[in-house]
Amino acid sequence: MLNLSAMLDPNRSKFVSAIFITFSGNCRRALTYYQTCFGGTLQFETFEKELEGYSEIPVVSGYLVSDSVVIYGSDLVHNEGRILGNYLSIFLHCKNMDDRQALIEKLRSEKENILVKNGDADKLVEVTDVFDVRWVLGV
Repeated sequence: MLNLSAMLDPNRSKFVSAIFITFSGNCRRALTYYQTCFGGTLQFETFEKELEGYSEIPVVSGYLVSDSVVIYGSDLVHNEGRILGNYLSIFLHCKNMDDRQALIEKLRSEKENILVKNGDADKLVEVTDVFDVRWVLGV
């Protein structure tokens, strides 16, 4: 089970904000990829056996905890399936332009046709990564 107390700072509120992303059979690969971008510690809870329709043993829940972001994920998709859309992006505030540029390079490093909107000097830059997750990076 997830250990939320490890993520709580006693000087903060009793709730922790985190990102939850539903993947469709590639949660382990995605969270491992995000670990290369943000660092941190990974944890996975999986089924004990293979399930029909999955090429690998599915991740029930997994999480990445780093200094800058907490990302939860799962391979279990709702009955309607995983629907990609433009209604949701993950916003991260970067300390400076250099940090943001380094993160842009990490998020887009495995896929060639990544969309970066706005210019490098703009306050907000949008990057869609190899898992079709949209990131808005601000300075």
